[in-house]
Amino acid sequence: MTWWRPAVQGIAVTLIAVLLVLLAWRLIDDGRGNGLAKAVAAGRTPVAPDFRLPRLDAAGTLGLSSLRGKVVLLNFWASWCVPCKQEAPRLEAAWRRWRAHGVVVVGLDAQDFRTDAGRFLQRHGITYPNVHDGPGDVLGRYGVSGFPETWFVSRSGKLVVEHVDGPLTSGQIDRDLRRASRE
Repeated sequence: MTWWRPAVQGIAVTLIAVLLVLLAWRLIDDGRGNGLAKAVAAGRTPVAPDFRLPRLDAAGTLGLSSLRGKVVLLNFWASWCVPCKQEAPRLEAAWRRWRAHGVVVVGLDAQDFRTDAGRFLQRHGITYPNVHDGPGDVLGRYGVSGFPETWFVSRSGKLVVEHVDGPLTSGQIDRDLRRASRE
């Protein structure tokens, strides 16, 4: 009756080995299969993937393509993200400093509850446009692997700069908005 034990153990070991290989591949690939981050890091400017999502701050929807002709700071965030809480006031300050210069700050809340996101915006006094992507469908198109993550989009709709290393400083925001404005 114990003849099946080695077979079950073999299957279990094989399954664990397959899962470890998949995990290693995922860590090496770092979730950026679409190549946008690699292209931007190499100095290329790919077109920003378009989206149309419901707004958190107003009625209706907002599409990225409707902002062509403006520089866009696109910030991926979630209400439960601690670094996002640190970054929010800096983004609001940048919005107030730069909006007269044809810049739009857009927050894209993902993997979050709409009510939690709304409370986050109120708590931090956020006035720049924000959209809601509850399930995070747009994340994969940008290769977003964590929060916060910020992309800078030129007036022609091209991705210019990406930041994934925690909350942005005011100096980084200003530097990258100037760069995106020149593209």
